[in-house]
Amino acid sequence: MDGELFPRERTLIAPGAVHVPDWLGPQRQRELLAACREWARPPAGLRTVSTPGGGTMTARQVCLGLHWYPYAYARTAVDGDGAPVKPMPGWLAELGRDAVAAAYAGTGDAGTGDAGVPAGPCEAYDIALINFYDGDARMGMHRDAEERSAAPVVSLSLGDACVFRFGNTASRGHPYRDVELRSGDLFVFGGPSRRAYHGVPRVLPGTAPPTLGLTGRLNITLRVGGLGQPPAPATPDGH
Repeated sequence: MDGELFPRERTLIAPGAVHVPDWLGPQRQRELLAACREWARPPAGLRTVSTPGGGTMTARQVCLGLHWYPYAYARTAVDGDGAPVKPMPGWLAELGRDAVAAAYAGTGDAGTGDAGVPAGPCEAYDIALINFYDGDARMGMHRDAEERSAAPVVSLSLGDACVFRFGNTASRGHPYRDVELRSGDLFVFGGPSRRAYHGVPRVLPGTAPPTLGLTGRLNITLRVGGLGQPPAPATPDGH
């Protein structure tokens, strides 16, 4: 935020997990927001996600490339209007590759970056999950475990800041670390942290940049599925 005594710096949160503040400039944030608003329109638009236990996620979601639902992927919005999922744009996939390169910049032992993850080219990003949080929304601790690829997960934030809780690979509990993610921030987790539990216990309403024109928080999560094209299931729960 404006007027801070010390600038925020790129931080290694855990092995393979890196926070890069202010990675997206104001213009790129506005461009991404405009794209998210188009993707959120039907068909296969923004929806409320139901869990197998009968609950609902408070953050609403739209998918690109492949459609995520608890806990699998499909080619159509099986828990929404059933329409084919919107394609993953090439420019967004390239942004994912750039994000990984920025997060894992640097050199270290055994040819890896200082995050402990190989710094070479990664696979093509082919899935995007865009979550919209209003002021009361949150996300429980979970793992991104439906992908076959071990490529890092890329997370981009727009709008209101949030408390992002990044944990461990063994359980939803301690140890974990809380990180404030603001509009324009990048968070990448791969390597030994690829299957770490993480969540959003709190959004900080009213903290979005006034010039962005967004009330609430958008999180754009980019993944490599390694799944090919899975068939749409016969039932919404897929189990």
